[in-house]
Amino acid sequence: MTNTSNPKAALAGVRVLDLSRVLAGPWATQILGDFGADIIKVERPGAGDDTRSWGPPFLPGANRHGDAAYYLAANRNKRSVTIDFAKPEGAELVRRLAPHCQILVENFKTGGLKKYGLDYASIAKLNPALVYCSITGFGHTGPYAKRPGYDYIIQGMGGLMSLTGEPEGEPMKSAVAVADLFSGMYAVTSILAALRHAERTGEGQHLDVALLDCQVAMLANLGASYLVSGETPQRLGNQHASIAPYQVLATADGHIILAVGNDGQFRDFCAAAGVALHEDARFATNEARVVHRAALTEALRPILALRSTSEWIAVLERAEVPCGPINTLPQVYADPQVAARGLVQEVARPNGESVRITSNPVRMSETPADLRLAPPVLGQDTDSVLRDMLNADAIDIARWRDVGVI
Repeated sequence: MTNTSNPKAALAGVRVLDLSRVLAGPWATQILGDFGADIIKVERPGAGDDTRSWGPPFLPGANRHGDAAYYLAANRNKRSVTIDFAKPEGAELVRRLAPHCQILVENFKTGGLKKYGLDYASIAKLNPALVYCSITGFGHTGPYAKRPGYDYIIQGMGGLMSLTGEPEGEPMKSAVAVADLFSGMYAVTSILAALRHAERTGEGQHLDVALLDCQVAMLANLGASYLVSGETPQRLGNQHASIAPYQVLATADGHIILAVGNDGQFRDFCAAAGVALHEDARFATNEARVVHRAALTEALRPILALRSTSEWIAVLERAEVPCGPINTLPQVYADPQVAARGLVQEVARPNGESVRITSNPVRMSETPADLRLAPPVLGQDTDSVLRDMLNADAIDIARWRDVGVI
């Protein structure tokens, strides 16, 4: 299969050599692929990306070497090439591909690619304009540089788990691997900045993106609160550290998120609910409501319990008070707004299988993201990529396959 990028796509003509696997790296390269880059995903023969077997669930009818839902989530708009670069001839193939690419993304442990001659210093000699992005747990410097990094551990070490969960419960991780995903997003932004520099000057560079660094950076207002006050923020469950009421409350038939952002909205809530809590000095201002958070919650509970979630949403939306339901995933994917935005699309694989996957959420007026390629079957593009990029012939490909290089 060839890359079918729209020539008007934002990253048309950009090629990425993707040596990453699992989530942070593949998430970054998937986004670059959505914007039109040609992603050459290099995988181990026979096994491929670890997440191909991270199931169940698996795509119905598929084998267990390429179609776990986890893998499908992070690998659209890519071409799969199987090369064993632990073998010298395989490493040489990757080095031969590098001069044909503008970007390389990898997430091996610090120093892990040097023994194959695939580290930045080695590859930069072949392609000085290359943007080479390394994603690791702890970065290439510091006392933890050689440690492996996993999202769960990073959420703990980076402070997120200390802030997540009920006050009396245990520290809680996010259900979604946010340290990996944020690192992937930071990688994309830095890659695009470095690519602009390379296109302007011809000078490539090495990007050192660490999960721990990104996790600490994304502490955002809570990190800033500690740096400003010296006080350690505490777990508040579903409540907000700086705003009240900004929490989950039980209704007559379920729960609702009440997200009051200012004093005017709180007065509007009280008017819509037919209560006068705003006249109580403890609740008149946001600062007072935060101080008297427990009393406010106790006052709100019997009020919200009077109506169903849907009734409250109808009432509060008319009053322009921010609120919303807590949807299950079936409800999310059935939501008319999700459908209207085209967030789920269906794409066919070369073997005729149809795959439903989430689409890129960004809407660009002139160079929209495009779902061109389904997550590839392991190695489906090996022959075509080697022919097109390296001018390999049938004899070359057969020999590499016979010796297990591809």
